[in-house]
Amino acid sequence: MSGDAKFKSLVGVIGAGIQGVCISLCLIKKGFKVTLIDRDDPGKDSTSTGNAGHFSPYASVPINRSDILVDVPSMLFSSTGPLALKWNYVYKMIPWFVKFIKNCSKKNMMHTAKYMHQILNLALPAYDELFSDIDISGLVESKGIIYFWTKNDLKSRELEINIRNELGVKQQLLTRHEIHDLEPHIKKVYHAGVLYPNARHTRNPKKILLKLFDLFLKRGGHFKRQNAQSISFTSDNKPVIKTDLNYYTFEKAVIACGAFSKKLTDQVDEKIPLDTERGYHIHFKGHDHLLSRPVIFLNRGFGITPMEQGLRVVGTVEFGGLNNPASKKRILNLVNNAKYLFPELTEHHDEWLGFRPTLPDFLPVIGPSKNYKNLFYSFGHHHLGWTLGAISGKIIAGMIAGENTNLDLSPYKSLRFS
Repeated sequence: MSGDAKFKSLVGVIGAGIQGVCISLCLIKKGFKVTLIDRDDPGKDSTSTGNAGHFSPYASVPINRSDILVDVPSMLFSSTGPLALKWNYVYKMIPWFVKFIKNCSKKNMMHTAKYMHQILNLALPAYDELFSDIDISGLVESKGIIYFWTKNDLKSRELEINIRNELGVKQQLLTRHEIHDLEPHIKKVYHAGVLYPNARHTRNPKKILLKLFDLFLKRGGHFKRQNAQSISFTSDNKPVIKTDLNYYTFEKAVIACGAFSKKLTDQVDEKIPLDTERGYHIHFKGHDHLLSRPVIFLNRGFGITPMEQGLRVVGTVEFGGLNNPASKKRILNLVNNAKYLFPELTEHHDEWLGFRPTLPDFLPVIGPSKNYKNLFYSFGHHHLGWTLGAISGKIIAGMIAGENTNLDLSPYKSLRFS
């Protein structure tokens, strides 16, 4: 295929969250003709707009570690804890949990940390490339992110800090007094903390997503608000996406629809153990002046980000699949935790539930299908889908363009689950 022909190839991307939009935009920049498909308009109640708004290049230490197994029972039964399980979903989660436990060795944890760090280290420069073409004035702040904890949580924190030191992550340990100097409105329940100075946050994830989507359209991209129901292949291996309204044939296709990706990968005979961590948020409107930057209270597993909508309180890891209703207990957990740190908070607003796509080794799937050379994946980024949107887009676009890279991308392949 000649260079001119290649750069006029038709590519279909399923999923208009931050992953799909960034992939589509990166492909457009390389000259591909791109059609983005989603059942909803970009940003409508999605995880890409309801998240904590963090750009977290430091977050390479995964949850799959041996010490977490000891803490799981207490986290499950704590009224203030970060972990919950819908009991009607236990049976479905057993295979995922078995794989997760197998990945909780020090060797596997360090493997995940190494390869998360590889792409996290490139995450912000990749966003800077995309942001150079849109106006993000007042939407992105570079004040870092603070994690803090009580004395009861020292051992786990030391492990994470040591691993990040090994990886070369920039971090600044904070005393109790230094936390207060940076964020004087927080109730002094903390013992110590750490500042990740290179981290950023957005004051409105939805506005960022829509600005990137609008740029995609202005540069010639096409959007179909349709529900992708199945994917098949022609005799010459071209992917065919069937929606509720039509059939579309492409030369390449990308599945990037987060926690909903499994329905499509199952159809192409890839048994990828993708499940979902259900996360929640609420807002306390008019109180964003209480914080200068996002904070995470590690003992209780929740965070608060100052946004245009007020203070956004985010957190909990709830295993319950895609169909269970939202849990009022999880919402109440966030309300109580937020008021524990800020007793002056009053009525909350905007109760929201979203779905983080998660895999038992806590590495995303980024790369080609093991069975079809013209099909690519980008999902399973768990808590870091927002942070890794631009770099995932850059990697996938480079793969489809046939470019060489000095990155080791083999750990992200779906082949690891064969």
